[in-house]
Amino acid sequence: MLKRLARPSTSPWVCAQCLQHAQRQRPRRFNSAIAHARDARSALPPSAALYGLSASGKTDDDALRNVFDNAAFWDTFRRASKSKTQAGIIGNKYLTHPDGFVDFVTITIQRCNAVVQKVADAEAIADFKMLVKELDKLSDLLCRVIDLADFVRGTHPDRKFQIMAVKAYHTVFQYMNQLNTTPVLYDQLRKASEIAEVYESWSEEERIVARILMEDFARFGIGLDDATRQRLVDMSGEIAEVGAQFVEGMAPETLKLKFSSKRMKGIDPNLAKQLTRWGETTISTMHHESQSALRFVEDADVRRDVYSAVRTASRSSIARLEKMLKLRAELANVSGYETFAHMTLENKMAKTPEAVDQFLNALYQDNRPAVMADLDELIALKKSDAHQDNFPNRINAWDKFYYTQKMLATMEGAYRQRTPDTLSSYFSVGTVLQGISRLFDRLYGVRFVPRETQPGEVWDDGVRRLDVVSDTQGHIAVLYCDLFSRPGKTPNPAHFTLRCSREILSSEIAEMSHMAHRFDSPIEAATDGMSVAYNAETDSYFQLPTIALICDFHKPIHPGRPACLNIHDVRTLFHEMGHALHSILGRTALQNVSGTRCATDIAELPSVLMEHFAFCPEVLSLYARHWETDAPLPMQALEHRLAIDNRNQYTELESQILLCMLDQAYHSTLPMQSDFNSTKVYHDVYNKYASVPEPAGTAWQGFFGHLFGYGATYYSYLFDRAIAAKIWSDVFQKDGQKGSLDRSNGELYKNELLRWGGGRDGWQCLAGVLKDPKLAEGDESAMREVGKWGIRESVR
Repeated sequence: MLKRLARPSTSPWVCAQCLQHAQRQRPRRFNSAIAHARDARSALPPSAALYGLSASGKTDDDALRNVFDNAAFWDTFRRASKSKTQAGIIGNKYLTHPDGFVDFVTITIQRCNAVVQKVADAEAIADFKMLVKELDKLSDLLCRVIDLADFVRGTHPDRKFQIMAVKAYHTVFQYMNQLNTTPVLYDQLRKASEIAEVYESWSEEERIVARILMEDFARFGIGLDDATRQRLVDMSGEIAEVGAQFVEGMAPETLKLKFSSKRMKGIDPNLAKQLTRWGETTISTMHHESQSALRFVEDADVRRDVYSAVRTASRSSIARLEKMLKLRAELANVSGYETFAHMTLENKMAKTPEAVDQFLNALYQDNRPAVMADLDELIALKKSDAHQDNFPNRINAWDKFYYTQKMLATMEGAYRQRTPDTLSSYFSVGTVLQGISRLFDRLYGVRFVPRETQPGEVWDDGVRRLDVVSDTQGHIAVLYCDLFSRPGKTPNPAHFTLRCSREILSSEIAEMSHMAHRFDSPIEAATDGMSVAYNAETDSYFQLPTIALICDFHKPIHPGRPACLNIHDVRTLFHEMGHALHSILGRTALQNVSGTRCATDIAELPSVLMEHFAFCPEVLSLYARHWETDAPLPMQALEHRLAIDNRNQYTELESQILLCMLDQAYHSTLPMQSDFNSTKVYHDVYNKYASVPEPAGTAWQGFFGHLFGYGATYYSYLFDRAIAAKIWSDVFQKDGQKGSLDRSNGELYKNELLRWGGGRDGWQCLAGVLKDPKLAEGDESAMREVGKWGIRESVR
């Protein structure tokens, strides 16, 4: 299809793209950073040389911390722009007001129609050679509207902007679906691919994009008769509708449980008081009190009843799930595939469900001994408990949370006695971003430079703009950081690529030269007024990747004190920056394979790998200092905190492996059977593989909302965690902890993996960065090998 929708897991992304006025307006900052970065280092005073920064880099480095940590500095900085002209959201000059979406959509569709006509008219060899680039341009034009509109409707606080964004989104999305069922685009691309002279002239990137587009067109029913194609379209629409209903309507079969208050011993007294009336305690199965009951109530029978209730979805939830699974199975069969998993996985690194099974089984076997060792510890704890049930040698499903909480409470008590000061004082938002910038500078030669925003450029006054500057290429990306909570804002962290990298074709500039427009130059008209970079080697312009990071960190409570992050928040920020790094360095000529537009089962790798850097001692030395005293982070306290956080890593990993196995089972041939019962399949998987059997009568699958967005690909996150752990140990830690800041390691990772985006086979990337040619085959044995690597969360 012309727009490839990549799912996000914990971290969603959306897509779109960016005459760089910044270089003309602020030449001193960029030029000094580029021309003198290396030469100046030896002559710097200790304060500037400490982190390997140039003099101008030190100024930018200080400003980076202050725009997030110093309210007075930020207030002055954001008002520094002298411009009175409205820039438009993220610099898109159409969007200076809500109705600007109307012009944006109108011009975009006009330009798209011109591309469609050009592709349809292609007859000469020269025309066919340009066909992939033209179709990629068409996809980019659509993404510019759809991705930005999708972002604005969910993020912008102005209701008028939201309404117009929704209209723009649906208008262009409907137009895109019409194009996806237009045979002439598919026919022309297929014809071009079959001409040897044309195919041989295409770059590897163009060939990959051609294959992607051909496969996606085929999935949309192109090449089938009209009736069958319409049936596929109808089924796809019904799956989307039923899937959305499933996610939105997830609910337990039993909404409330009631117990005598005398049986609630162990739970927090204040909570118990809130929940109790006339000696009876009411537990809602949809709220936090049910989790508190499982963790703290001493009465095992109460825990059993609560567990069964919170693990049993409503019959309507299960019915919607089973309807979605059956529709997917039918869709796959009509499309010529054995199962929905076969259809979904053919363009992923896994390629087949059989390969996914190889990975999951190998990972399960690697993790099993550690899980059983943890279970033995819980059994020992249960034996010593005066409140145990009549089965001291067995941990039941409703015992796990209770005894795990007891074990963690012991660790927590020791930790708090040794650590009177909170660790968050060493992780202000500004220092963490300063550390990430310093890390990127060391490894990849890129850093963050704060820049004043223009009127109308951001959707909230608290949004900071960071320009990404390379020590060799100058300004290479724009990053908008919307990190603090506000009413109505989503609490979920997310990375959005609002505009992808893409080479602007000379024909586009010529087209805009002959077209009436509101812009100062044809290149501005071609890019909606957004930033581009000139590439002297190719004598062409590139859109600058434009990215938004959304988090929900608490604002400072006390005046004069910066916002500080807990350990989870620090890890989250590093994770989202990993996605941003992929978009920043994956600067391809074609937007269909730019940055995070790669196979789903490798898309999380850069973000997961970044988490390994967060608490590495060498990296911590770049940034983790007390916001007020500048004292260094007490490492022993951090190690103890991380040990607590990672204590259940093997049990939690087993839970995720089971969900991956369930996902694969649900997208196999099973839903096509007349007696398909999703609850039976759920218990079959858990009874075969779970270290603690699931009690009869539960039906948790009705809460597995990720089955809608991650159908047959839920394994991807574990797959990427295994690969990230391997790259961390074999590349960045191969010669010790200093390797985490070694430029040669960063260059290897960048050149073999990050810079390609989706423009190179993922297994080729992995084989290159790990220097293991056997992985390049990417067959079932390669998937099994990745599973054997296992997943280990270091305390550091």
